[in-house]
Amino acid sequence: MRLYIRFYLALLGSLVAFALIAGAAWHLSIAAGMRMPAGHSMLAVMLVFLMLALAIGAGAFPIVRRLSRRLERLQQGVEALGAGDLSVRVAVEGEDEVARLALSFNQASERIEKLVSAHKTLLANASHELRTPLARIRMAAELMKGTIDPQRRAGLDQDIDELDALIDEILLASRLDAISDGQVSEEIDVLALAAEEAARFDDVVLSGDPVGVRGDPRLLRRLIRNLLENAQRHGKPPIELRVSEAQRLATIEVRDAGELLEGGDVDRLFEPFYRRPGTTYGVGAGLGLSLVRQIAEHHGGTARCVSTREAGNCFVVALPLSRPAA
Repeated sequence: MRLYIRFYLALLGSLVAFALIAGAAWHLSIAAGMRMPAGHSMLAVMLVFLMLALAIGAGAFPIVRRLSRRLERLQQGVEALGAGDLSVRVAVEGEDEVARLALSFNQASERIEKLVSAHKTLLANASHELRTPLARIRMAAELMKGTIDPQRRAGLDQDIDELDALIDEILLASRLDAISDGQVSEEIDVLALAAEEAARFDDVVLSGDPVGVRGDPRLLRRLIRNLLENAQRHGKPPIELRVSEAQRLATIEVRDAGELLEGGDVDRLFEPFYRRPGTTYGVGAGLGLSLVRQIAEHHGGTARCVSTREAGNCFVVALPLSRPAA
């Protein structure tokens, strides 16, 4: 029940109770032998008290409703902040406790917005600045090509490639955090995009139907590529990539026959830098699946992992259709 209705009913109930108690007291006074004023009756007195209670209740309704409306706006602001809109502010009306609460909320929202903005800027700048020393290291490795052991050189090249991939994924993650709506939005055939990415791998079997969504083709291409690379690194063949339409959603499924994922692993797979126990460090940057979920949510979709003994591990991305079926 709405807050203002509860306030109103509580006030009205107290006034009606007051009227009934007053009427009962009047009746007892008459029963005790006190004379009633001329021209009055018990019914008339009860009616007067009841009308008085209703009048006071009706007069209090706008006051209570105004208070509850301010609380509702504050609640909407809290929900918007929790949903990720850090720019939300609420109107500060009056000088009572609700106004002070609204002012405190606005101040807290502003601080959070500044902190998150500074964090994103620092992350993006640091990742960008790492490109320069990385390029110098790569150039030095090329110049030392004939003077170091081939095995060490191969390890150094692998470390440089992994660091380069990590910087690229951090930059992409910070860019996704910095924008709330897609800057690029065009009609995309998900099956065609999946076919192009599947052609990069030797052990991927593609199936499905043409399905259209609207979004950024570069981000969706990255989403599919990350899913396939994750299946190749941590799963086992055969790797199946399927595109279909289900429940008015475009569904991308990547299935592999690797070790079955269970319990907490399934829940934490999409966390940044999470590695399952026993995973070899140096295999991937640890942001692939995190980016998959970010890109899916950026397009209004979801990403999850379904693991069953019958079908193996299956990563499922669901995106809104560009033209939902009627």
